[in-house]
Amino acid sequence: MNGAFTLHATSGAARRASLALAHGIVETPAFMPVGTAATVKGLTPRDLVEIGAQIVLANTYHLWLRPGRETLLEMGGLHAFMGWSKPILTDSGGFQVFSLESRRTLDSEGVSFRSHLDGSEQRFTPEAVVAFAESLGVDIAMTLDVCVKLPAAARDIEQSVRLTSLWAKRSAGARTRAETLLFAIVQGGLDVQARARSAVELVALDLPGYAIGGLSVGEPRADLYRVARFTADLLPADRPRYLMGIGTVRDIVEAIDCGVDLFDCVYPTRCGRNGRAITRTGEFHIRNAAYVRDARPLDESCGCATCGSFTCAYLAHLFRSGEMLGPRLLSYHNLSALVSLTAEARDAIAANTWPRFRDATLQALEADPGERGLERASPAGAGLPPSGEW
Repeated sequence: MNGAFTLHATSGAARRASLALAHGIVETPAFMPVGTAATVKGLTPRDLVEIGAQIVLANTYHLWLRPGRETLLEMGGLHAFMGWSKPILTDSGGFQVFSLESRRTLDSEGVSFRSHLDGSEQRFTPEAVVAFAESLGVDIAMTLDVCVKLPAAARDIEQSVRLTSLWAKRSAGARTRAETLLFAIVQGGLDVQARARSAVELVALDLPGYAIGGLSVGEPRADLYRVARFTADLLPADRPRYLMGIGTVRDIVEAIDCGVDLFDCVYPTRCGRNGRAITRTGEFHIRNAAYVRDARPLDESCGCATCGSFTCAYLAHLFRSGEMLGPRLLSYHNLSALVSLTAEARDAIAANTWPRFRDATLQALEADPGERGLERASPAGAGLPPSGEW
C-alpha cells in the first residue's frame, strides 16, 4: 500500500522500518543522495544503484527555474527525465528561498523572490509547490516552509512556525495525487517550546510523514543533536521521520539514535568534488602530500568499486592533475560510505545490537589518527568552498 510505514524492529530509540512508495519500497534508516538539478553530481543512476541508494532528493527551486515545469512534463516527468526508476523526494524550495534572504519577500500567502539565474520575479505558494511536485510524479513532496537563521530572534521564530503551519495546512488541502505523499517540516530554531508548538500543529494534520527542518545550518553539533532528539520524540511513532541536511558519519549515527529514519545532504558529493574523503575513521584531503605514494585504498574496510580498484596514490594524481575522474570516483566512494553505514545500522537494529554498533562507530571516529593523518577533529566541511548545490 502506497505510504505504508511498517516498523520492523527497535533497539533503544533507533528504528528499523520500511516505507512503501509509488516507485518502490525504501528500507530505513536510509541516506538519500541529493540530485539538486535532476542529477547527483558526477554520478549516473547506474552508479547509484550499485552503491545501494534507494531514493534520491531533487530540488524544487532549481527545477522550477530550470528546466521548468513544461519541459519536465514534455519529457514524461522527473523519473523519465533523469533516468531514475526508484523513488524521488522533492524539497519545497523553502531552504533555497531562505538562503536568498536579500532577494525574497515573505507574506501570509507565500514568498516572492528574484531568480539567482536571471533576476526574473518568481512566486512560490504552498499550493503551487504541491502542484509542481505532483505534476512531476514524485513519490514524496515537502510542504513549503520558512527556515530561520541561527541564532534567531523570537519574533522570527514565531513567524517561521506560524507560516510553516499555515502553509502546511494549505498544502494538505491542495493535494490531488495519492501517489505523491506530503511531508510537513517542523520548525522552531533552537527554541524547544516553539518546536513543540510546531510539531503539535503539524501532527494534527495527520500527514504521511514529518521532517525536522531548520537544523544543520551552523549551530553547534550538541544543539543539533539535542533539538533533533527532542523533536523526534514529538512525532508519531507510526510515521517516517526525516532530519534534513545531515551527511557525516557522526551526524547520521546520532540521528538514528534519536529515532530518525531518513537523511539527506550535499556534503558527500561536495566533499568528493573537493578532494575530501569520508571514512568510518575520519575524513581527509586526498590532495595532501602524504597520499602521493599511498598504495592503500581510501578505506580498507570499504567494499565500494572505488576502494576495490584504485589506490590513494591514483586518486591523489587525478586531483593534482585536474582530471574529472577524481571527483567522480571520490563522490562514488563518499556516497557509498554513507549508504552502507545506514544498511549496517538496519542490520544492527534488527539484531538489537544498535548500542554496540553506535558506540563502536563513534569510538572509531575518536581514535588516534596515526600515520594516515585523518582529520577526525575537523568540523564537517572545514576547508571546503561554498556549495553550489544548496
